[in-house]
Amino acid sequence: MPLPESAPSAEEEALVRSFVVAAKQARWIDFLAHPKRRGKATATLAHCRDLDRRWVVGLPRDRQDVDAIERALRSRGAGDTCHVISESPEIDGRRLPLPEALGVVVGFGLGTLLSCVPGKLAYFEGEGPSDRCILARPSA
Repeated sequence: MPLPESAPSAEEEALVRSFVVAAKQARWIDFLAHPKRRGKATATLAHCRDLDRRWVVGLPRDRQDVDAIERALRSRGAGDTCHVISESPEIDGRRLPLPEALGVVVGFGLGTLLSCVPGKLAYFEGEGPSDRCILARPSA
């Protein structure tokens, strides 16, 4: 199902407003909302510098495999599926089972954001292992 041309999905907007630095949010939302410009946003994911560092939770080197990342996300409230924003067009804009999405992106250098709990919990995979992290906002 294609994304609407006037607005990103509510889940994508929540992810951007929660985890992208304020100065870049409007640009991200605008790019994600328009299929012809969406690639400009997803192309930056491999080396993304727009994440708000306040919400980044690092992953220990020995816990960066698919199973360990899934356990870490589930311990923070992730459900069975996630919404994907990715430089990989095969999965971008889709809702996938969490293990499947992690299996596709972890270790493959595909810049990707997985929204696990809208506006509260996400996973980021950049180009290299040092670019893997959980994005988590405290519950109100």
